[in-house]
Amino acid sequence: MKATIFWQFCLCFVILVLSTQDHQACTRVMYKGPNNTILTARSMDFAIDIPANMWLFPRGMERNGEVGSNSVQWTSKYGSVILSSWDIAAPDGMNEKGLFANMLWLVNSQYPAFEKDGDQKGLSISLWAQYALDNYATVAEAVEGFRNADFVVVTDFIPGTDKFTTIHLSLSDPSGDNAIFEYVNGELTIHHDPSYTVMTNDPQYSDQRAINAYWQNIPGNIFLPGTNKAEDRFVRASYYIKAIPQTDNTRVAVASVFSVIRNCSVPYGISTEGFPNLSSTRWRTVADQKNLVYYFENVMTPNTLWIDFAELDFDSSAGVQKLALAENQTYAGESSKAFVPSKPFQFAGL
Repeated sequence: MKATIFWQFCLCFVILVLSTQDHQACTRVMYKGPNNTILTARSMDFAIDIPANMWLFPRGMERNGEVGSNSVQWTSKYGSVILSSWDIAAPDGMNEKGLFANMLWLVNSQYPAFEKDGDQKGLSISLWAQYALDNYATVAEAVEGFRNADFVVVTDFIPGTDKFTTIHLSLSDPSGDNAIFEYVNGELTIHHDPSYTVMTNDPQYSDQRAINAYWQNIPGNIFLPGTNKAEDRFVRASYYIKAIPQTDNTRVAVASVFSVIRNCSVPYGISTEGFPNLSSTRWRTVADQKNLVYYFENVMTPNTLWIDFAELDFDSSAGVQKLALAENQTYAGESSKAFVPSKPFQFAGL
């Protein structure tokens, strides 16, 4: 038994060393409480400022993959509320069925080759999460849809930066189901299981679970790894999400889940010698997938806001609406009335 643990540790150490080159970070974790209480939280951590606005997208929007003439095309079946990055991508959001999508950095991602004038259909990576929110009500539907899709995800540099976009996508739904989508060696790999409640960054998801398996041999009430590295955040999130109160009291559950995602966040403006691109947490979200409430917290503002989907109109006639947040606007409490009609932003593509 001791020998097994030793070799598990050695494997984890090698993976840790090989995966420390990436300093973009995020954490995502799901809480499963009694009486179908399901909440999923994420932190958005990035090395540079990543302004976010909140958008309400109705049903019936005509979209395309933004990669040229071979772009996949679709009409949104479901309305959604999303957070944008620089108003060029949707890295986070929930649709009216409670499907929650989160895009996190994965430096080891390898996407298939794509020719803009070739025969293969494509979907810009900026729309990966939005495509899922527009088209699927459950994780199982999304897994089947992506597995049988006739298109590939196409990536590029973030406009105006030297950062090549490499991410993986997580989806969760009100049943407690989870799936993680990664491009490994040019092929889409899907990890689908309700138990996949925690996700961070590198290494690939199968290796993240292997590292966590080692730490399960060490009681979390005795010792937990405390650095900002993805592997350590994965372990802390896995432990604390089970240690917080198991309750269907929404106020207590939301507060508890926020406390976990804050514990796994990176202090704002942190500086460490030798790590010039170390990420800081920029904002956090919590999705109450049972009651369809979407919470947002910007580290630069003092308050938490939330959007109750019962107060929204997702009909196609309602149009696109925007809640401006990118300039650190401050809201508190239920803020659905602060949305204003707006022209939709242009997703980044080729």
